[in-house]
Amino acid sequence: MMHQLIIDLNNAFITPIDREDLLALANSLDDVLDGFEECSAIFEIYNIVRADEHMIRFVDEIHLAVNELALAMDLLVARKLQPMREHVIKVKEQETICDNLRRKSIKALFATETDPIKIIQYKEIYESLESIADYCQDAANVIETIIMKNA
Repeated sequence: MMHQLIIDLNNAFITPIDREDLLALANSLDDVLDGFEECSAIFEIYNIVRADEHMIRFVDEIHLAVNELALAMDLLVARKLQPMREHVIKVKEQETICDNLRRKSIKALFATETDPIKIIQYKEIYESLESIADYCQDAANVIETIIMKNA
């Protein structure tokens, strides 16, 4: 996907948004996908087949952030840059919620779990899930830069 985008950007005479900004956006969205892939690999490696309440909450919050990114992309395609701001703000709010959730989930893990292996595994999963939210915020920051430069 990224390779094809670079080819298309190189072949385009004029783009409505700077090539560098489009590439940065594509890279940041690719990081979100890579985060999902990494997290799912952790579940597979540790043979985790049932998510706990914290993981489910993370997924719900990340789902909301990703939906906001998708809505922002629809507006970008339509060249409606100013309305994209509200979606950027919501993505950042979801990331803050995930930051707080990571702290609470790790605190609860250390307070309730006695198996050190499970502590290591679940802590890594919580951190991986929070990283996905960070990647969503990074993409939102790129969108914000595009809005500032072009609106």
